[in-house]
Amino acid sequence: MNSRSAVLALVFSSVGHFFAHLLTLLYPTVVLVLEAKWDMSYGDLLSLSLAGFVLFGLGALPAGWLGDRWNAEHMMVVFFLGTGAAAIATGLTEGPVALALGLAAIGLFGSIYHPVGTAWLVRNAVNRGRALGWNGISGGIGLAAAPFVAGALAQTISWRAAFIVPGALCGATGVALLCCVRGGQVVAATVDRRHDPPASRRDVVRTFIVLSFTMLADGTISQAIPIALPKAFAAGLTGLTDGGTLDAGGLVSLVFLVAATAQLVGGWLADRFAMKAVYILAWAVQAPLLVVAAQAHDVPLLAAMMAVNYLGVLATPAENAILARYTPAQWRATAYGAKFLLALGVSTLGVKLVAVTYDRSGSFT
Repeated sequence: MNSRSAVLALVFSSVGHFFAHLLTLLYPTVVLVLEAKWDMSYGDLLSLSLAGFVLFGLGALPAGWLGDRWNAEHMMVVFFLGTGAAAIATGLTEGPVALALGLAAIGLFGSIYHPVGTAWLVRNAVNRGRALGWNGISGGIGLAAAPFVAGALAQTISWRAAFIVPGALCGATGVALLCCVRGGQVVAATVDRRHDPPASRRDVVRTFIVLSFTMLADGTISQAIPIALPKAFAAGLTGLTDGGTLDAGGLVSLVFLVAATAQLVGGWLADRFAMKAVYILAWAVQAPLLVVAAQAHDVPLLAAMMAVNYLGVLATPAENAILARYTPAQWRATAYGAKFLLALGVSTLGVKLVAVTYDRSGSFT
């Protein structure tokens, strides 16, 4: 296998992870600007993104199947170009219906990344835990950057720029990948760089059943938190912010930026210790911290959310490595598609839960 091609695959996969989270999470901060401009409630505006988040998850399974049957490299080109174009189109929309359609398009094209990009990364990696850790950091930086980028562009230019500028950069990355594929610098990998003994059918079935429950729960939490945090911090960190979009977005970015480093720690742990032990321990500590965060304000709220996100992210490389270990290579993108269907599709009920909870109670507790 061409080592240069493998390195480029790891780089483009990580950049793709950054854009997948950046572009799909711009809107929760943009909502804070549109509340005043469009005279709509927070819940009604947030609900416009529901179709996009649903498609972000539901599209993962067919995208993974296509990645296994067609070509991962070409699917990634479609991801970059399609998601970038959809973001630009969203920034040019007029009215809530058109905006909802634009967000849906971002979700649909964005759904390609997780099943296809993760399987592409795993196939080209020797030290999977470390590779998944670095890749996860890129996604975490995308999570962290989204509220800050959206808040900064919306406040200094306009809410439209919050979609158009990142969308253009994503599209340009797609053009670069296309040039590398056509020029032969990136070639399709036909076998895994790391060779593991095949798992038994019983172990495969048992592992996926157990992971299905944890992935659904973790997906619901992971979907709800980035959506709720800009509003929760604007209201609950009054001792630290003035309630402005940029201040709240900056602190949300800080939470996810700190959590992003957990990807590398989690990847290191997954390569050196039992993956199952790392996964279970992270979950066991995270659960009670969620209860603490629900009751906290100001600095305790900020600290609790940092800890919750750090532990959730810490478990991700182990989870993806476990799934890779117990999945046949020829079905790996489809398996990741099934995972993200649960983690990002079914769990999008968390988006609606955030909107309904806030509109009915005025808080998220």
